[in-house]
Amino acid sequence: MSLLNASIRELHTKIISKEIKPSELAAASLERIQATDGKIKAFLHIAAEEAMERAKALDEQVHDIRQRSATGDLSHLLFGIPGAIKDNLNTKGLPTTAASKILANYTSAYDATAVDRLNKENYVLVGKTNMDEFAMGSSGENSGYFPTHNPWDLERVPGGSSSGSAAAVSAGQVLFALGSDTGGSIRQPAAYTGVVGLKPTYGLVSRFGLISYASSLDQIGPFTQTVEDAAVVLQAIAGHDPHDSTSANVAVPRYLDALTGDIKGLRIALPSEYFEEGLDPAVRAEVEKAIRVLESLGATVGQVSLPHTKYALAAYYLIAPAEASSNLARFDGVRYGVRTEADTLVEMYKQTRAQGFGEEVKRRIMLGTYALSSGYYDAYYLRAQKTRTLIKQDFDHVFASYDVILSPTAPTTAFKIGAKVEDPVTMYLNDIYTIPVNLAGIPAISVPCGLADGLPVGLQLIGKAFDETTLLRVAHAYETARGAMPRAML
Repeated sequence: MSLLNASIRELHTKIISKEIKPSELAAASLERIQATDGKIKAFLHIAAEEAMERAKALDEQVHDIRQRSATGDLSHLLFGIPGAIKDNLNTKGLPTTAASKILANYTSAYDATAVDRLNKENYVLVGKTNMDEFAMGSSGENSGYFPTHNPWDLERVPGGSSSGSAAAVSAGQVLFALGSDTGGSIRQPAAYTGVVGLKPTYGLVSRFGLISYASSLDQIGPFTQTVEDAAVVLQAIAGHDPHDSTSANVAVPRYLDALTGDIKGLRIALPSEYFEEGLDPAVRAEVEKAIRVLESLGATVGQVSLPHTKYALAAYYLIAPAEASSNLARFDGVRYGVRTEADTLVEMYKQTRAQGFGEEVKRRIMLGTYALSSGYYDAYYLRAQKTRTLIKQDFDHVFASYDVILSPTAPTTAFKIGAKVEDPVTMYLNDIYTIPVNLAGIPAISVPCGLADGLPVGLQLIGKAFDETTLLRVAHAYETARGAMPRAML
């Protein structure tokens, strides 16, 4: 069995007992990438030399970690564990391009806070993963370089925008990867590739060093093979950061302590709006099986309504592009990134942005600029923000009576590459169940819950703000009762 099929805690035990070395684990990861990534294309940059150098240095530090572990200190469970980082998170000394040609020559001078915290845990970075350009996409096809393929079926998308991170974990190339989630960009690809994807509460994980798409919606989170592994990674990256003005100064609990398996008496809400027309019957069937599993564990289930859900997609595609049009104004060819030479400054701006940005990025910049323009601000952006408040109030009302909300993660399984490229609206509908969570700023997790026509189906669990403990508790109890899931055979 591949070393990369084990859990993070299992590998931690093997490392501190000196049964395996961090360098052996890194080598196994790099070998798996070399064997499979020609087909999957999960990585934009593979840091093979840096990874092996780091791992060999960690080989000499096992004794210190062994002593800490003996005292019950679990703060270094990621010691020697190979991971990958989505390419919109800055990593010092390595390329950070957000999968855009406008940043093709950019090497970061610093680490994002989430990356820095992983470094302090002594993980091993093996590379930067592909993504939809500037995180704008739901399929992985909008990368400025090449699309990523789903390890379950190479003719299908892995979802987006965190396409490479999801595919890398699904294919067993790494034990975990970081992604970002603005409207479903962790949970939807996790569902499509059969892995666990966690979008934390807005503000729980610092966004410092994340290349912004929509600043009031973006949140960093992990992809893993198991819920327990997601808890381990979240433990490492969560917490207040003075460098991020939106970072919440809240206590970070020990998430592993929540994984008791006991959910007796927990109240789970089923929103009727998430089970209406548009949901693939095969996906619905697998989600309903998951509901019965949770009921068998002692949870109670009730029907609820989130009445403003129908406005979420429209509100999101006004708010997110508006913020993107502002955030992406900095990419002008002057301060960093690619510059196209021209006779005048204005022409340089125009040509740099025209040649550097892809079609979807341009589309969203134009949508956002229009929504913010004089005479339209109140009619579009302001109204969308008021709708966002109503959506959050819907969630607050349900959470007054329930502990967790349950839904499908996506309305269908992964679709064929190219099937929706010419129809942006249909593409946007893939995030219909995930977008409301970002608008409300609350946490959610996608857990594999079965196969439909041989492709993975994701179960989405939504929690109260900063109540990741309950979310992980329910997800872990379901995962344990569900039993082992098939893995991508590549």
